[in-house]
Amino acid sequence: MEDVIIRKMEIDDIPQVVEVEKSSFPTPWSTDIFYQEIIENQFSHYYVMEYGEKIIGYVGMWIVIDDAQITTIAISPEYRRKKLGEKLFGFSLQTALAMGAKVLSLEVRVSNIPAQKLYRKFGLMPGGIRKNYYTDNGEDAIVMWVNLS
Repeated sequence: MEDVIIRKMEIDDIPQVVEVEKSSFPTPWSTDIFYQEIIENQFSHYYVMEYGEKIIGYVGMWIVIDDAQITTIAISPEYRRKKLGEKLFGFSLQTALAMGAKVLSLEVRVSNIPAQKLYRKFGLMPGGIRKNYYTDNGEDAIVMWVNLS
């Protein structure tokens, strides 16, 4: 999978991104949310992972002053377990650092052990719990963070 590229998300990418979103999450973001993030949110930075002409993953983050927050990240189910999530997350971490972020954080489901293991590889540690964070089932989220400086 060395032909995989990561590039800035464009408006025309949104339909494919939404397909990855729907296949990845029980309560997927709408098309409108992605449009709003790309067009209206001055703090957002969204990137897609592309294989050939197909978008197989994406990541979004907000950077406010020196604080970065991963808002969403997903790899299409048929492309998982190929180290692509690791590549995409590593890219987002390096991008945040290059943009001057000193801290990076995210929320992850308590039950999502594979994601937690991935984030730990990059030095993220649990910093707290958001009770009943996920609206589909009321599951708690672990807040994980890493100091980048």
